[in-house]
Amino acid sequence: MITKQVMIQSGRVTTEGDDLYYEVRGQGQPLLMIAPAAGDGWHYSFVADILANEYKAITYDRRANARSTMNVPQNFEISQQSRDAVAVLGAAGETSAFVFGNSSGAVIALDMAKTQPQAIRAVVVHEAPLARMHPKAAKWQRFFASVYLTAFRFGSTLGALRFLLGAKLPVGQMIKATREVNIHREQSSEPYIGAKDAVDVLIKQELLPVANYLPDIERIKQNGVRVFIAVSKWGLDRKTWYAQVAQILAEKLGCELVTFPGHHGSFLDMPDEFAATLRTVLHKAD
Repeated sequence: MITKQVMIQSGRVTTEGDDLYYEVRGQGQPLLMIAPAAGDGWHYSFVADILANEYKAITYDRRANARSTMNVPQNFEISQQSRDAVAVLGAAGETSAFVFGNSSGAVIALDMAKTQPQAIRAVVVHEAPLARMHPKAAKWQRFFASVYLTAFRFGSTLGALRFLLGAKLPVGQMIKATREVNIHREQSSEPYIGAKDAVDVLIKQELLPVANYLPDIERIKQNGVRVFIAVSKWGLDRKTWYAQVAQILAEKLGCELVTFPGHHGSFLDMPDEFAATLRTVLHKAD
């Protein structure tokens, strides 16, 4: 990856009891990027830097995560996450945008297509972990319930470990890919919420609502939102459950299935290739 200096404008928007931290790069057509598990918009910083020569890339930390506050997250609500995304978009001076989401962020992006279609020009949904859409839905719902139970019996750290090992994710590659994120977190001038609070939010609040979410396919179609379903080459080659869900989603929505390079989180370790693929999809959408 070739590093370059990109001007970043940062800000906060207060909505429904919390202050959401966001960053804006570039001045082109708006692209809102919704963070995955851990809710840290900085995960997309490398890709946002690359796309900033053509797009106004907007990233943000989801409520109760990273540099945003956690005043009112007692119950994780997908529709609130969608409203948060629209609030960030408005704070950045936009009423609509291209939307990209990975993992938990992909689920929120799908909900936006249902509840906030006016804010979406097109949406790219990258490996949404929708257990209820898998042919073996009961198996995967039991797995996520067991992770939740582990967190309450033995602590969220063990719950998170069970999640990582059981969800068929490329654990070693993803740990390596997040090293830069951890360095940034330590050096950031903006305070981050504590590590224990972060894993508690992920495992005890976010996990089940995300995994059990069932997108409203017919409403999304009625809303006329253009959807691209994205799947990683790693997941596709290994026929992971979430890659299978992506294929099912694309078939049900009657939309294009796009293969992205790398694995579930390769916006971190393959940003050039990942950004190039996302740019191609956005050009199609435009």
